[in-house]
Amino acid sequence: MSGSNLNLCGNNVTICRLMNQNDANIFGNVHGGVILQMIEEAGLIVSTRYCNFPKSASDNKQVAVAALARVERTDFLQPMYVGEVSHLHARITYTSPHSLEVKVTVQAENIFKGGVRLTNKATLWYVPKSADGTTISVKPLTTLTPEEQQAGKVRYEWQKETRGSPISPMFDDWAVSLVNTNQSGERHTVSNSLTTLVHFVNSTDCHMNGNLPGGYAMKIMDEAAGICAARHCHTPCVTASMDATNFYKTISKGSIINIRGRVIYTSHKSLIVQVVIVVEMRNEIMEEGKLSSDGFVGCSAFFTYVSLDKNGRTLPVPPLQLTNKDETDRYEDGEKMYLRQKRVRSQSVTAIPSVTG
Repeated sequence: MSGSNLNLCGNNVTICRLMNQNDANIFGNVHGGVILQMIEEAGLIVSTRYCNFPKSASDNKQVAVAALARVERTDFLQPMYVGEVSHLHARITYTSPHSLEVKVTVQAENIFKGGVRLTNKATLWYVPKSADGTTISVKPLTTLTPEEQQAGKVRYEWQKETRGSPISPMFDDWAVSLVNTNQSGERHTVSNSLTTLVHFVNSTDCHMNGNLPGGYAMKIMDEAAGICAARHCHTPCVTASMDATNFYKTISKGSIINIRGRVIYTSHKSLIVQVVIVVEMRNEIMEEGKLSSDGFVGCSAFFTYVSLDKNGRTLPVPPLQLTNKDETDRYEDGEKMYLRQKRVRSQSVTAIPSVTG
């Protein structure tokens, strides 16, 4: 097939991948972090392509690479299993002068029985950047109706308003300092399940512009959150959803990143884990977004987990034991987040039928 048959100017893309043992958790399900990384890769492809094409031979327009700015709530509707084929469909649904909204759906195909299931849904926002980090303008999406354009503008303004800098009480010293806090305290307390992973950002971690991709960041954040949840519950735990994830600053090659997780809220059947990535900069001074002498918060997210027994059935979550006012304040914010999640779920389709091919 000739490459000229490919549509490089469209606003959607579909990618497929066979899931193998390297992608699995202990239950044989595909790890949530792997799915998050695939979702972001699909969004990156369609956004970067849209910002660079069509282009004529005489066009000297700067090459743009789409940088992930925010991920709205990502739902894990059903598990995906090793041996299934993942189908990720990414579609641009709105553009502002300097950003793009991308919606991604994930389906799992059983290539032996022919069934197809919807497993994940996500909404992502990208900002195109040039090689020197300059924000590049985005051409309008002309296929939208006036009603779709207005609805998209409302979503854009809302995410822009809520994508601000880290604020208290969620962003205390634990969330912004370069000093990592060790696990301690009594069982089921916040301090007892504290988790920190430290990672050096190498060339192999980065995409074409030398920066850490958002998908890779989400994958390791999910790993830290999973450890934190397992420490609290003392059982295997799996990702139920990831709520608004904000990317505040670019994480460059050569940085040392501290991925921190802590439990902020528990309900009877789930727990919410806050995760931040604190970045150590070496041989570089960053004034903007600076939170200490040589570090800053690169991104933050909130993950919801459920506890499972050895047969994959849900278990009650041990209540979080609060020891001070700051933990109580964060717990109350977490409860508001939990109730908001319940309202969103109640407004969604309650049953997702299997599609046979």
